[in-house]
Amino acid sequence: MALVVICGQPCSGKSTAALCLAEALKESEAKPIVRIIDEGSFHLDRNQSYADMPAEKNLRGVLRSEVDRSLSKEDIVIVDSLNNIKGYRYELWCLARAAGIRYCVVFCDAEETHCQKWNGERREKGEAAYDDKIFEDLARRFERPDRRNRWDSPLFELWPHNEGVTNSSTAIAEAVSYLTKKVDPKSRDVRVLQPTIATQNTRSSEANSLYELDRATQEVISAVVEAQSQALGGPSNGISVGVGLPNITISRSVGLPELRRLRRTFIKLTGQTSLSGRPPPSDAESAKRMFVDYLNRELGAA
Repeated sequence: MALVVICGQPCSGKSTAALCLAEALKESEAKPIVRIIDEGSFHLDRNQSYADMPAEKNLRGVLRSEVDRSLSKEDIVIVDSLNNIKGYRYELWCLARAAGIRYCVVFCDAEETHCQKWNGERREKGEAAYDDKIFEDLARRFERPDRRNRWDSPLFELWPHNEGVTNSSTAIAEAVSYLTKKVDPKSRDVRVLQPTIATQNTRSSEANSLYELDRATQEVISAVVEAQSQALGGPSNGISVGVGLPNITISRSVGLPELRRLRRTFIKLTGQTSLSGRPPPSDAESAKRMFVDYLNRELGAA
């Protein structure tokens, strides 16, 4: 249904924002299923996860893989992490586009001094906090979201230091409205990302379609060869390949090498068509019908 990316400086109130958004969504009229994905989901220590670039890269990979597995047309997934690199937010946006769902970014805009203070208070309370060196490094490398970028849009901004973060915060309410609003073809208020060939996930039925296409065309070839054999090599008119399917009309003898060449060409053409249009046939009857029509067209013109 949707992917929500929470981003902000370390200790800027992102987890609070994620929880408030999740609660507000569950209290909305739509009552969607909401899942929050964060470091805590995998029992990862924040200091160890951001200790160096390999560890940070591994963390992003783990979160990205979990997001990819969790996206669906029914649920709302909230990614509660730093998401501080614009290139990483772009990768998450691509996952949403491949899934054909809504996408938005919730930005906790807080000054570094306030975040540093909150981090120190957490450490004094014995709560999870960043080491000073790691905090400074992450704060320095943070890349602010820009609503002009498609992977940062729509952008809902929170100011935790000035306004606090609650279920009724303006940005939270606007995000809930955007995520739960029914899509109106006449309105452009809500954007549902559309998959492209470059980002679309492999069709789950693709392997089965290719198998059915291969098997069906081979059965048609076998039927033609057998009919010509029974006719002692002469032309065979009205070759039947199944009940309810058109007959194959051949006005001359066609050898097995030529039939195999036509079969290979047909499978190749069908695969090329599926990239820009409808998928290849997923059942044997449809595949046979298409191949019979192709043979009648090719051999009839010979």
